[in-house]
Parts: sequence; structure tokens; C-alpha cells
Amino acid sequence: MKEQLKDVLVRGTAWDGKIRVFAARTTNLVEELRQRHDTFPTASAALGRTLTVAAMMGAMLKGQEKLTIQVKGDGPIGAVVVDANSYGEVRGYVDHPQAHHGSNVHGKLDVAGAVGTSGYIYVTKDLGMKEPYKGSVPIISGELCEDFTYYFAVSEQTPSAIGAGVLVDPDNSVRHAGGFIVQLMPGLTDAEITRLEQAIAAMPQVTSLLDQGHTPEDLLRFVVGDTDLVIHDKMDLVFKCQCSSERVETTLISLGQHELEQIIKEEGQAEVVCHFCNEKYTFERPQLELLLDQAKPKPIQ
Repeated sequence: MKEQLKDVLVRGTAWDGKIRVFAARTTNLVEELRQRHDTFPTASAALGRTLTVAAMMGAMLKGQEKLTIQVKGDGPIGAVVVDANSYGEVRGYVDHPQAHHGSNVHGKLDVAGAVGTSGYIYVTKDLGMKEPYKGSVPIISGELCEDFTYYFAVSEQTPSAIGAGVLVDPDNSVRHAGGFIVQLMPGLTDAEITRLEQAIAAMPQVTSLLDQGHTPEDLLRFVVGDTDLVIHDKMDLVFKCQCSSERVETTLISLGQHELEQIIKEEGQAEVVCHFCNEKYTFERPQLELLLDQAKPKPIQ
């Protein structure tokens, strides 16, 4: 049996620092989300592309910084939401994971049809400041790579080229997922920009390259060439959700005395499901009564 390669992200520069590059293999992550949320192929592709871009954007952050991407189109899968941070930890979900959408005119998964071609992409970054950074752009294609390219150009004033793909097997499992981001720094000549555009135009699909055994570093070599690429670091990408029983307890307490009394009276228990990982937390009556005691207003001393 073929060994499953780990999900990794590489970061580097090229052309004497005039290009900043990121590339990632996210196959295991996208497959884990498919299994957790039982996503159908087009939803897997939309979630996988968004997750891949989010992981690379997370690598642009530092320390405790983190970000959330929300793709809110008018298509049948609803919102796509992904969290990522600078440590390579990501999680995500889609509102309607089993909304089915047929292939497009090219015989490919119709991501634009599933996401929709009208709506917005929202990016929220927690940079440790008093207020989070918030950026948004309208969806211009729904295929997502073009949309994120537009986001970087408009919201972050950074000309970028983005490629991301998800290859789904006939049994709905994720065969390959990954992508790249190439960002243009000041100092590039018109000739160099043309050379870059031609290289990207001639490049095979990301999933085709991954299927042939190419690494994230190889993806970048197809774009910037072999001799000009300098890889600065490499890190593992992992699924990690921040939910816990303690956090759910805090949420239930925050509902207040009246709401908890209603739940105990009418349901006798509470079941809370995490959007991001689909983990179920069940609280029986005795546990809820303990939480109710904590939710009751405390007498003023």
C-alpha cells in the first residue's frame, strides 16, 4: 500500500527576493474534513480550495495571530468557513456539505456553480490589536482562485497569482489537494512579470502535478524556475479544532438562568455540535443543573 504523504507548507522567495512564494499539500486535511462533514465532491472541492488558501495565508502571520475566511456566495452549498493560524493549524466547514452540483461544461467539478457567482469573501485577521483587521471583496467568479487573487489585489494591494485544486476519487474520497500563492514584490520589471504570467499559463493543473508525485517545492519550480527558488522554511499542516467540553459549558452558562431552565424542563438534556469538527457534546440533566447553578445571578455582598 502506498504511504500517504504528510500535509506540508513551504515558504520562500525567488528572483532575488522580488517574488514571495508559498505552496502546500493539503490532501489529508481536506479528506479529514470530508469524513467529518460527509461533504459531496463539489463541496469538498470548494472547502478544499478555501482551506488551502487559508493555510498559506496563515503562514503569512506571526506568533499568536490567526485568521478566518468566509466565502458567502449565492450557491447551494451556502457559506464556506475556514480558520487558520501561523502554526499550520486549520479547521473548516461548509453550510450544506451534501448539496449536489453537477459538472461544468469542461467536465470538471463545478465549484462556481456550488459556491455561486454573487456574494462576498470576508477575511478577518486577529493580529493581537484592539480591533481585528477586516477585509472583503465581491465574488467575481466563484471558482475561488480568481476570487482570492482579486482579494489580494484589492484588499491587501499585493499583486498575486493563486492556484489551488482538489481531486476527488469516484468513491468521493480526496485523492489530492494543494496549491500555491506567488506574490509580486516591488522591483519586478515588465519583462519579468510577462515571464511569470507565461509560466503560470503553461503550468499543468495543481492536482495533475500532485498526482504525478510532485512536491509543493516542485509546484513553485514550475512557476519561478529551479535555479531562482530559495525555500526559507517548511512546516506540517494539521487539523486542529479549539472546541472543548469546557468551552461548551461556558457557552451554555452564558445562555442564562431562564434559557437553561427551559432546556432542563423541556428537553432534559442538551446536545451541542461543533460546526468546525462535528464533535458532539451531550449534557445530561445533572450536568445542566450544575451549570444552572453557575448561571444564576450571584447575590451582591
